[in-house]
Amino acid sequence: MGHRILVVEDQDDNRRILRDLLTHAGYELIEALNGQEGVRLAGSARPNLILMDIQLPVVDGYEAARRIKADPALRAIPIIAVTSYALSGDEVKAREAGCDDYVTKPFSPRALLAKVREHLS
Repeated sequence: MGHRILVVEDQDDNRRILRDLLTHAGYELIEALNGQEGVRLAGSARPNLILMDIQLPVVDGYEAARRIKADPALRAIPIIAVTSYALSGDEVKAREAGCDDYVTKPFSPRALLAKVREHLS
């Protein structure tokens, strides 16, 4: 496939689940443990897609998405928010920050892979 995905997630268990799912599907993964590191890796590694948690240390996912989308060189990279924030208005807030899509935890692996493929096609 050749697609590189940046996973910005601070929880080990969630990172492991995403790593297993996505590498098994043939994607190359880069991992960041906080929003600041996610922004830095987006710039240096130029992934094809970013899976962004919202509750992150240092810089939260909303701010990380805003910073990535503010950079003309990175703006076209799709960002999917993958978050336990599932209250009314949370999806709107994520999209306003620059996220292109929104998935709530716990997620269906099949549904998440479908969204990943949709944004990479």
